[in-house]
Amino acid sequence: MTGTTDTVADDDALYVLTAALLTPAQFPSLLGDDYPAACAAFALEPYAEGYGLVLGQDGAGARWTVVVEDVSLVAVAIAAWDCGMEYDLSPDDRSVVCALPGWPLPVAVAAPGVAAPHDPLPDPEAEGTDPTPLAPPDTDSWGPAQRRMGADEIAHQWTAWREQLDGDPAFGTPAGAEADSVSPPDADAEAGSDTDGVGSDAGAVAEAGAKSRADAGPSESAGAGVGPDPRADAAAGEPAGEIPSGAHPGVRRALAEARGYLDAPPPPGRVRSSFASGDARMLRADGPGWSLVARTDDIAFILLDEEPGEVLPVGRGTELPGLLKALDALAVRPA
Repeated sequence: MTGTTDTVADDDALYVLTAALLTPAQFPSLLGDDYPAACAAFALEPYAEGYGLVLGQDGAGARWTVVVEDVSLVAVAIAAWDCGMEYDLSPDDRSVVCALPGWPLPVAVAAPGVAAPHDPLPDPEAEGTDPTPLAPPDTDSWGPAQRRMGADEIAHQWTAWREQLDGDPAFGTPAGAEADSVSPPDADAEAGSDTDGVGSDAGAVAEAGAKSRADAGPSESAGAGVGPDPRADAAAGEPAGEIPSGAHPGVRRALAEARGYLDAPPPPGRVRSSFASGDARMLRADGPGWSLVARTDDIAFILLDEEPGEVLPVGRGTELPGLLKALDALAVRPA
């Protein structure tokens, strides 16, 4: 997963270690709640076409992030690496927007044969005007970056998290159930409460430290479960209804703010939609102090700044299907 591109100061070769997309539909959530916020980390204009981020080291081992306009090239490289294939990512100099010192994301590898990764030394001729080297947000303690990373990990490991709610009637039909099956009447009533039940020892959300713990919510649920819910095809125009007073206050706030996006569309990237199995979509939405991850045919999980490490499942009930479908309609999607 290495290549070179002559884009760093003094014509030093850049040994490419990894890359990422910075587009309205795909950007490192670590950097912000939406695409403009992520662009602000690089002092970039949030153009709709987006950018590619190429992270590597120069011949002296210094960390550099090269921002390029050739988004397609970076996307192809990432897809190849994800498939375990080699790909020499070498953007054309004409596509380079800027080269910034440092890395905005954690990188666990280093270029062979060069010094250990370090920030480049200040340019004496810059007279103190060098940009501050990029660095990943602090995730040693719970905060917005860690909360967003936790939501990303749940989206990537949806099945594992959803399975932890198998057997809990408050959260609908588990994977593999008959498509036309229905929940018991009392389960439907409980699901409609948008319960703040929290999973029990669900394990760490990778790189984010988010985990679910036993919490005396209305359902006393344990964990998270999979698969399509028979009520998935609720119309987008379905009445939203009231958020039950028994739900966690932060959950009520997050759902209310997410619903507000339908009337006042948020900045690009605040709501994103990606592929999921079947006809479903995977939704990611963020707002001040909260992150939501959901499948359009299933339940949702919410993470809150005010609840460090907690993963709060939200039952489908009567209002969630319509909300998810409406959010999916306004979400940005990968090209």
